[in-house]
Amino acid sequence: MKSRVGVVGFRGYSGAELVRLLQRHSHVEPWLLEHRADSEERRLPRGGKQPPRIPATAEAVKEEQVVVVFLATPAEVSMDLAPQMLEVGAKVIDLSGAFRLRTPENYLQWYNAHHTQPSLLAEAVYGLPEFNRDSIAQARLIANPGCYPTAVNLALRPLVEAGVINRKAGVVCDAKSGVSGAGRKPSLKTSFCEVTENLTAYSIFHHRHVPEVLLTSGLEEREFTFTAHLLPVERGILETIYFHMESGVDVNTLMEIYERRYRNEFFVRLYDPGYIPDLKSVAYTNYCDIGFKADASTQRAVVVVTIDNLVKGAAGQAIQNMNLLLGYPETEGIG
Repeated sequence: MKSRVGVVGFRGYSGAELVRLLQRHSHVEPWLLEHRADSEERRLPRGGKQPPRIPATAEAVKEEQVVVVFLATPAEVSMDLAPQMLEVGAKVIDLSGAFRLRTPENYLQWYNAHHTQPSLLAEAVYGLPEFNRDSIAQARLIANPGCYPTAVNLALRPLVEAGVINRKAGVVCDAKSGVSGAGRKPSLKTSFCEVTENLTAYSIFHHRHVPEVLLTSGLEEREFTFTAHLLPVERGILETIYFHMESGVDVNTLMEIYERRYRNEFFVRLYDPGYIPDLKSVAYTNYCDIGFKADASTQRAVVVVTIDNLVKGAAGQAIQNMNLLLGYPETEGIG
C-alpha cells in the first residue's frame, strides 16, 4: 500500500507544485487537507481526477492514517497546525519560515512577530539534505529551507568551510527570483503591469532569508550583503555571488572543493570553470546548478548558482526530505 501524505495549502504555488510532484511518486498517495474551503482554485477539465480531500484537522489525519503532513501555509498557520499534527503521530514538513531560525529571539528580529511554539522551534531540523541528511531521517518536524538560502548555502558553505574566502573583504549576493516566489496572494507589486518589463530590488539589508544563510553557511551578518530582486518570469532563482579569495587560491582550488563536497550529491550539478548556468537549465527540476569564474591575479571570484524556486527551493526539496523521513530512495518522484 502507498503511504498517505497530506498537503495543507494546496492552492498556493508551492502547494500545487507539491501535489503535481507527489502524484507521480511511486510510494505515496497525496491527500488534500482543506484549511480554507472558501479559497478560489483552478478548475479541472471534466473527468479530471483530484486527490482525496479531508479537513486539515488532527482527527482527520489520524483517522485516515496520514503519515506526513506538508504545511505550505503562512508561518502563523504552520505554528498552529504543526503541534496538532505531531500530537497524532504524523510527521510534519513545513514550507514556511515558522521553524527555520532556531530561537524565538531570531524569529522576532527577522519576522517581527513572537513565536508561539518555541519548543518546536528548538526541535525542528533544517531540511537541507546535502548538509543535514542524517538528522532529517530521524526527525519528526522538518523546516524546509527558503528558496534563496537553498541556492546560496549550497554555493557558499563548502568554500566557507574550506577557508578559501577572504571574509574581511565581504561576500555579496545579488539574487533574482521569478514572481511565483512571492506567493499566489494578489498584491500591487506582483501584478502583471508592475512586473512585466521591469526589475525591482526589495528588502535590502532586512530580507528574512538572510539569517538562514548565516546559520548554515557560517558567515557573520557584517560579512554578507544580500539583495533580492523580482524578475518578470514565472519561476527560477539565479544568484550571483561575489567575493575575494585568500592568497594562493585559484580556480582549480575552487573546483576541487566543489567536486569533493558534491561528488555524491545527485541534485547538485557543477559546471566546468568559466561556464555559467542559467534559469532554463534548472526549470521544473530539483537540481541546483553551480558555475564560477576566478581571477588569480586580483583574487576575485564570481559564483553563479541557479535553482527552480518552486522545486529545489520548495516542493521538490520537501519531497526529498519526505523520502529521507520515510526511507524511500531520495530521488523518488523528483529525479
